[in-house]
This record gives sequence, C-alpha cells and structure tokens, in this order.
Amino acid sequence: MINAVHRRGFLKAAGVAVAGPWILDLVAGGRPENKQSASHPRLFSGCCAYSYAKYLKSGQMTMEDFILKAVELGIDGVDITTYWLKSTDPGYIVSLRHFAFKQGVPISGIAIRSSMCQPDPAKRAAEVAAVKKWVDVAEWLGASHIRVFGGKLPTGASEEQSIQWVVETMKPTCDYAAAKGITLGIEDDGGMTDTAGMASRILEILHRVDSPYAGINLDIANFTENEYKQIEACVPYATAVHIRDVFGETKGPIDLDRVWGIFAQGGYKGYMSAEYEGEEDPMTGVPKLVEKIKDLCKKYSTV
Repeated sequence: MINAVHRRGFLKAAGVAVAGPWILDLVAGGRPENKQSASHPRLFSGCCAYSYAKYLKSGQMTMEDFILKAVELGIDGVDITTYWLKSTDPGYIVSLRHFAFKQGVPISGIAIRSSMCQPDPAKRAAEVAAVKKWVDVAEWLGASHIRVFGGKLPTGASEEQSIQWVVETMKPTCDYAAAKGITLGIEDDGGMTDTAGMASRILEILHRVDSPYAGINLDIANFTENEYKQIEACVPYATAVHIRDVFGETKGPIDLDRVWGIFAQGGYKGYMSAEYEGEEDPMTGVPKLVEKIKDLCKKYSTV
C-alpha cells in the first residue's frame, strides 16, 4: 500500500515524492537489478521521429526520409515513432530495417501508443496482446527498446489500484519481450505518471514488475517540480532518454549541461534522443537541438 505520509516526508527532505521506504534504497542505488552501472557513461546522440511530427503527419516526410535526415544530422541512431509507419506488415518493416542499415543508421528503439492502466481485465488482456504485436515489430526492425505509456488514471481509482493494473499489463509483456532481447521503457508522461511525484509511481511499477527487461523511457521535460531531483532518481533505471530544452508545462529552460552531468554521474549508457516540440520549424529547430546533444555527449561520455 502506498504510504502518502512517507512520500510527502521524503518530498520535503529530498525534493522528490516517493512511495514507501523501499524507494529510499532505489534512489540510493538499490533494487531493481536492471539499474545502470555507476561508472563509464556512454552517451549517444539520437533523434525521435516525433521531432518531425509536422511533416510526418502531413505526409510531406516518410520514415525513410527521416532516416535520411538522420544521416544529414550526423547522429548515432534513430527512435522510430510508430504512428507514421506506412505499414506493420513484416515485409515492409524488414525493408525499412534494411534501408536504415544501408544508410548506416542504427534503430535505437520504437515508440508506441499504449494505455496499460485498465480497470477491466479484458481490456488489460487486449493491451497485453497489442504490445506483444509491437514487440514483434521491434524484433523485425532490429530495435531493442520500446517506449510504452502507463495510461490515464481511471476516475475513482486509487493510486494503489492503478499501479497494480499497470503492473499486471506490463509484466507479461516484459516476459514476452525478454524472450526476444527487447526492453520496455515506461515513459514519465500522461495519466498514471503525470504528477509532481511521478518518479515514485514509475519506480513502484518497476519494483513490482521486477524484470531486467523493464525500465524508464525518461523524458527529461515532463517533470513539473523538483525536476532535477526526479531526473536523478530515475537515471539508474533509464533505458532510453528523450531530450527537449524546455520543461513542458512551465516552459522554463532546461540546463542541459546539468542534466548530462546527472546522467554521467549515474553511469548511463544509451541514447539521448531529441524529441523536438519547439515553436520554430523542425527543419531549423531540430538541428540546433541535435548539435547541443552531440556536443554534450562528447563532453560527458568516457571512451
């Protein structure tokens, strides 16, 4: 059961809401076992297809065009937002994988829509089936990571119930993904994980799922208070990172150098992928953000 008194107390003491005494162990480097090794950070530049949502939605850009754009940007890998795939037919997916290979562009992961917080057992089962299908797509693409969402907090449901429903959905999908060497990263965004203390909910979910193939797709811009403390609490369990340079709700600037320092201190190894949502046109705005990412990855990575 979530202890709200403990959570509020730790919020005052450390600047991040928590869910029970075991969270203290997590923040200090305890469970679960899939945490990052706190040494030798390896930070790679990347870009999410979502950065070009304006053009992908309108059909002015295809996923192949996005991969070619990655070559132009000189980044280390791409995160495929699946909303704009032409098809999920295996023939098309493997052709896209081959296209990326021929361009020398690794596919770091895919991002899917999901809503795992479902009170109805039948809907939870349907969600499990849907995510499993995306695991197959990721396998065909050669991607080792999938971004998933917890979903909205149902009206009238307690925090404890909602966490358990997500766990009951995420655990079997992680088991399925594990057989294919694919990791699921739950994002700190929307509904279940959309609170000032979202780090506590995510860590609670990971604790209960208890799988080395479960982690956090860490969007650094989605925290609304105590931002850097919450980022720091999540870094040991980050399996992919989405980067913007302003916080989503407050629009306050993000100190990216400070953020990279936190990831380096935590020993993060993986992609730091631009997910541009600025007012400037992506064709000029994305390259500016990517250049910052590339410079910081060089600064903070160890060889």
